Amino acid sequence: MTDAPCGRPPAAKTLPRRSLLALAAGALALPVAACDRKTGWHETDISGSLPRLSFAMTDAMTGAPITAADFRGKVTLLYFGYTQCPDYCPTTLTNLAAVLHNLGKQADQVRILFVTVDPNRDSLPILKQYVSLFAPQIVGLRGTPDELASLARRYRVAYSVTPAHDGHPYEVTHSAIVFVFDQGGDARLIVTSMATQKPDISGTTADLHRLIKDYRPPGLLQRIERIV
Repeated sequence: MTDAPCGRPPAAKTLPRRSLLALAAGALALPVAACDRKTGWHETDISGSLPRLSFAMTDAMTGAPITAADFRGKVTLLYFGYTQCPDYCPTTLTNLAAVLHNLGKQADQVRILFVTVDPNRDSLPILKQYVSLFAPQIVGLRGTPDELASLARRYRVAYSVTPAHDGHPYEVTHSAIVFVFDQGGDARLIVTSMATQKPDISGTTADLHRLIKDYRPPGLLQRIERIV
């Protein structure tokens, strides 16, 4: 499997030390399972380490309330960012769009949730316009401060927003990790290379293809047994 062609993502810029510490904290706080080469996963397997996907926010595409239940039956990727991000967010979404391209028709069985950590500036129209630049399978989500904080705590994600003050610019920090949930909403993988200039496009594509192929809806095994 070869990498899908895509536009060159923006070069990653050097972030302030506080930003780097926040990003590192988000990664180190995760109870990541040891990598087992025998599993065949290209990304890090976190099965059983994090809770199932659960949230209640607003869909930027429709302006309507939406929950994790609306994405059952889809392989769902979760990423925290903001529309004015100069580096990590556009690079990550460009690379994820390349993964979707590689999946071909299977891309319809995947949804990428882009949760803004800067809802004060990211209105629903702005968020809708931003995610539409990358791929139709990317959904912009905007929550209240409490909804955002609750979701971030659930997956131990670090983020912060510091308004401009005393000559200091508006500053936003966030984790660069992508969480992957299977069709039943269970946490399965984390992807850490999408914000880099050397993302594992083919490996992530293969992992999503495997999740799509191997998933068995609840009750399917029992129905098969009755038929046999």
